[in-house]
Amino acid sequence: MSQTEDKETSRRGFFQQALRRVLEPVADYVDEQQQTLRAELASKANQKDHLPQSYYLRPPGALPESQFIETCERSGNCIVACPAQAIFALDQGENSDPLPYLDPDQQPCVICDSLACMEVCPSGTLQKTAREEIEIGVAVVNTGLCLNSEEIECRTCIDLCPFGELAIQFDAEVQEVVVVEEGCIGCGVCQHHCPTYPKSIFVRQHFENLMD
Repeated sequence: MSQTEDKETSRRGFFQQALRRVLEPVADYVDEQQQTLRAELASKANQKDHLPQSYYLRPPGALPESQFIETCERSGNCIVACPAQAIFALDQGENSDPLPYLDPDQQPCVICDSLACMEVCPSGTLQKTAREEIEIGVAVVNTGLCLNSEEIECRTCIDLCPFGELAIQFDAEVQEVVVVEEGCIGCGVCQHHCPTYPKSIFVRQHFENLMD
């Protein structure tokens, strides 16, 4: 091997090691969060006095979680009808058919004009609901991860939100993104398009839906 090739190999090795040092803490953080979530879900499932509760987001118009699980016929109609392909099937194990859920990281709900999922639901599990009254969940901001906390101007979540500043705003006084809970329906557009990793904004279910 020539001296030039030697130097090139050493340089590549240096950058690979540097990249690993940057990525490993992020990977560890994500893995830790996933393990925590799995433990919480397992704990909920073991509470025999209650139906299994879920942290998954449900399609627009969904009944509260316990009623949703009881009522949904698992027909898959909403999954097929969704024009944005935003509804996925959650495998609940061998003894249960998949339940529909939303994953904004993959594809957010676009609140289509037809509200197709509600129209094709055969059981009433997805109630016909006006766009502004939909309650999929509510967006939560982790300001410490937001680019604005690093003095990097970012309005992606605000500019792309279907409801704009009725649901999410930028507070210039504190230089932070603020969710207007009364206006946010939890469609997940903000989460999907957030440029940070891990996401600095995400949608969670309403706690009252989980405890119903």
